Amino acid sequence: MNFKTDKMVAEKDGGIGWMTFNNPAKRNATSLEMWQAAVTILEDFEADHAIRVVVIKGAGEKAFVSGADISEFKEMRQDAVAAAGYSKAAEGARHLLSNMRKPLIAMMRGYCLGGGLALAMKADMRIASDDSQLGIPAAKLGIAPGFETLKMLVDLVGPAYANEIMFTGRKLNADEALRIGLVNRVTSIDSLETGVREIANEICNNAPLSVAGSKVTIREVLKDADKQNHAAIAAISKACFDSQDYQEGREAFMEKRKPFFKGL
Repeated sequence: MNFKTDKMVAEKDGGIGWMTFNNPAKRNATSLEMWQAAVTILEDFEADHAIRVVVIKGAGEKAFVSGADISEFKEMRQDAVAAAGYSKAAEGARHLLSNMRKPLIAMMRGYCLGGGLALAMKADMRIASDDSQLGIPAAKLGIAPGFETLKMLVDLVGPAYANEIMFTGRKLNADEALRIGLVNRVTSIDSLETGVREIANEICNNAPLSVAGSKVTIREVLKDADKQNHAAIAAISKACFDSQDYQEGREAFMEKRKPFFKGL
């Protein structure tokens, strides 16, 4: 499926599913239509066995995603009922991003602030261009961010850097973000998509069940001990050992050839 609306674009290229927030005139600010389309796109990517990695990015040269499109608040969030409908669509997309079984990569260029950074932090990896600027300017707007956003931030950079980011509200450049662990890698602008494709293709060539097992286990590690689901970890470990891919990996190693994994 190659899916396109005016503001969202989905493409499948080999094992990679690309989802683009396509509102560059407004620095890819998100609208109700975009969140609704994102749900459709993400559900399709998750269900397609051929898609092994999902990449999210923003269109244009100025921004990844800059948060909500304020211009539609008067119409789309004019009262509690309308606001609830908007929130339901946005939360549906965010829930899918948070709970995807497949690896999720955020490809970031330019501004990645506020809700845009909250969106990027839902990814398993963040690859940024060297012109990126990241931050959560809540303190400059007189608002308080939600628990989920701050939990993701603290998990990534620790409480000390989270304090600095939130208390100052300033923008971090790409090198600062890399140093504190907010992004995984920084590339030149020209090398950004190539670098993301290399990482995504490397993941695509690995055993999907093994990758999924790592994702499940890492999620559980981040939970409090009394909430960790060790049964789920054990089940996916057993599934890997019982899989055809495990047999293929062993045989490929012995035969000194590249393995061909099917996710079975």
